[in-house]
Amino acid sequence: MDVEKVFHMTGGVGKTSYAQNSSLQKKASDMVKHITMETIQKLYYAIAPKSLGIADLGCSSGPNSLSLIKDIVELVEETSYKLVHPLPEFRVYLNDLPTNDFNSVFKSLPDFYRDLKKDRNEGGPAIFIAGYPGSFYGRLFPNNCLHFIYSSYSLHWLSKVPPALYDEHGKSVNKGNVYISESSPPSVSQAYWNQFQEDFSLFLKSRSVELVTGGRMVLILLGRIGQDHVDRGNSFFWEILSRSLATSVSQGQIDKEKLDSYDVHFYAPSTSEIEGEVRREGSFEVDRLEMFEIEREAKDGESYGTAVAMTVRAIQESMICNHFGDGIDLDTLFNNYGEMVDEEMAKQEIKPITFVVVLKKL
Repeated sequence: MDVEKVFHMTGGVGKTSYAQNSSLQKKASDMVKHITMETIQKLYYAIAPKSLGIADLGCSSGPNSLSLIKDIVELVEETSYKLVHPLPEFRVYLNDLPTNDFNSVFKSLPDFYRDLKKDRNEGGPAIFIAGYPGSFYGRLFPNNCLHFIYSSYSLHWLSKVPPALYDEHGKSVNKGNVYISESSPPSVSQAYWNQFQEDFSLFLKSRSVELVTGGRMVLILLGRIGQDHVDRGNSFFWEILSRSLATSVSQGQIDKEKLDSYDVHFYAPSTSEIEGEVRREGSFEVDRLEMFEIEREAKDGESYGTAVAMTVRAIQESMICNHFGDGIDLDTLFNNYGEMVDEEMAKQEIKPITFVVVLKKL
């Protein structure tokens, strides 16, 4: 499966779209917004460029795409005023895979510009926004053109399903599981770790060429505590997807062979793995690395399980439909998923971990 051609958040603004089901991601970025703003302010104090290059890698297509850009612009305006510096122009590059719903992002630009110009006598700052489709596992931008890179909930997605998950006959060695589980052989976790190392190293190497010296990155990604890959955190949500798909098999909706050959291109690293790869690649130093959990909250009376199921559906629908075919009953699949999450939460808390990592270009 060619991830770059298939994988995307569900577009549009419908009930199952990412735009309607990305509140957990928005809440996470809001929780660490003070870190993002502090990083931008430090950067601007240190460099104060006349033209500020900003990239959002994995921008997706919901309301989260431009809200941070507005916050950055307003902070730089305020800082420029304090320093008695002329306001820089802003070059903003929105990146995601080519299958992303960039149209919905571009349609929101007139409102974005209008909001920025509101209450400004001089018409507001000069902002130039462009879409940059492509994988961030490789070069995207010209040399030394960026000052700040932001990536939220993207770097736990691998460039591909690890090839080492399949034997010489092309059969998955992780049958019945979509990710690392207690029943997975040791080679499965090793395959995922090797793919993460390869991808993250390439990501760092590519960004080091595109960022100016002293440039910063703020990376928000899912992770895990300690060395055990199987925990009651992010990996457990994949365990529940495996169970939900197994239920669809038992109901005759999908073939068991299809489930056995479905593996996700995801990896939840530990702090030591992230820090180790940064040191090994050598272009950046870790300025800050913090772990946090998102507090649960229900909206409009819906359960936590339903909220999680809708979020996972908005993220995984493109991959599931491509693998199992459009005939799969997604409503039933994710209704079962939501019920299973609620049943597990009644037994014991599920605590998905998120990291915020601030890197400085050496």
